[in-house]
Amino acid sequence: MAKKQKNTEVESTSPVIEQSKVETQVMEKPLPKKDTWEIKNRTYFIRGKAKKSLSRSIKSSGIYYFDEEKGYQREVKYCENQRTCFVDEMQGDQRLSHIVFRRGTLHVPREEQTLQKLLSLYHPSRNKLYAEYQPQREAQSEVDVLELEIAALNAAQVLDVDMAEAVLRVEMGSNVSNMSSKELKRDLLLYAKRNPQLFLELVNDENVVLRNFGIKATEMNIIKLSSDQRTFMWGSNDRKLCTVPFDEHPYSALAAWFKTDEGMEIYSNIEKRLN
Repeated sequence: MAKKQKNTEVESTSPVIEQSKVETQVMEKPLPKKDTWEIKNRTYFIRGKAKKSLSRSIKSSGIYYFDEEKGYQREVKYCENQRTCFVDEMQGDQRLSHIVFRRGTLHVPREEQTLQKLLSLYHPSRNKLYAEYQPQREAQSEVDVLELEIAALNAAQVLDVDMAEAVLRVEMGSNVSNMSSKELKRDLLLYAKRNPQLFLELVNDENVVLRNFGIKATEMNIIKLSSDQRTFMWGSNDRKLCTVPFDEHPYSALAAWFKTDEGMEIYSNIEKRLN
């Protein structure tokens, strides 16, 4: 009988290393930015004194726009028979058209995209000679003003008498000293409503109270300012207190000096006399 030959399998004791698959990453092309240009009717208006003119035309040719992407200036002009305002993109005849504002206003319907884009994006006189009417921005601007006014009025309500006097003195000068508390409060609220931004700046100015303190001390002749407005002195003996730096407001300089070691001592002395 023929012997059956056994196929012996040789098992390898060495570990099997699986070859990792190298995945090739495909770089996706960045998606183009969504065009934020909105197709709608647009209105433009002349700025400044020229808006009173019955008719005003602006340049529609011989103007240039610097293209950031291309890196050079491109000629633009308005031709009604073209789909673009860029001369290097125009095809065929170029029938030049005029851009005319009537009574300071130009209404451009949504169908006239070439003219709209020229006026809104590329014309060098944009926001100088004329501007686009944008009701949303106008409304936001009005809201900002109203919020600022409210903040100023709220701040005026809680100001103490000394601070109120200090703020009003910037506006009214020495007349503040003769006002009653009710008059002071009334004029403070009116000032906050009339000029809210400046009012809030004064309220947050740490030197405004010190300036007012120096002015009151001068009005009561505790200290005095020389005729050339360069030196503060004691009112009783003309002894020099401090020198006003060149080209600086005297009471602003005095307020800064009150914060020095020497100035703090003088401040305490004056404060006792005022009280």
